[in-house]
Amino acid sequence: LAVAATAVVHFTNNLFKFGLMARKADWSVVARFSVPAAVAAFLGAGSLAFFNQLPPLWHYTLASTNYEITAVKAVIGSLIVLFALLELSSRFQALAFPAHWLPVGGVLSGFFGGLSGNQGALRSAFLLKAGLSKEAFVATGIVSAVIVDAARLVVYGTAILATEFSQAQELILPVVVGSICAFIGSFFGKRLLPKVTLRTVQLIVAIAMLGIGSGLALGLL
Repeated sequence: LAVAATAVVHFTNNLFKFGLMARKADWSVVARFSVPAAVAAFLGAGSLAFFNQLPPLWHYTLASTNYEITAVKAVIGSLIVLFALLELSSRFQALAFPAHWLPVGGVLSGFFGGLSGNQGALRSAFLLKAGLSKEAFVATGIVSAVIVDAARLVVYGTAILATEFSQAQELILPVVVGSICAFIGSFFGKRLLPKVTLRTVQLIVAIAMLGIGSGLALGLL
């Protein structure tokens, strides 16, 4: 449910950016990258549903409080930590794949996007060598994110309607608030971006991801 709620916030925020940037996207690249990504996103989201049905892996007590490590949290947490480390790696940041690898990149990005929501790092690595202008690179990435989010939300929504609909209703308000906060963040982020370096933003995001990912993987969150 938490992943699905986050996906809704991510999707609505990307739709806002889609409306602003879609006309600058390179649709030939979208076809080669985002269509395979959408198919793979279905598989990734289906894998998430599978892990969610597995029993807890381990129980432990810390400071008189009981915790459990579930398969789904262990997988998602580990992936968040992995992608956070990739964000911190200057070698990975310099990595760019040839344009003929776009469909493969779409599959990898879409699968991990469907499984855990982490698709940006791989998407950027494969789109960098696609011969896009700065505006087209950003716009094409946004279009791809919207397509992947739409695909995984179909799977998440089907699973929730089948098993957790009553619990999902309790998340409506947090999702609405989260979406509004995302819009506000995008608004102010656009104005603050010229005042900070890209590396500073990457470090802040990566450190936050490390904390959240570790907490999930260890069953603390």
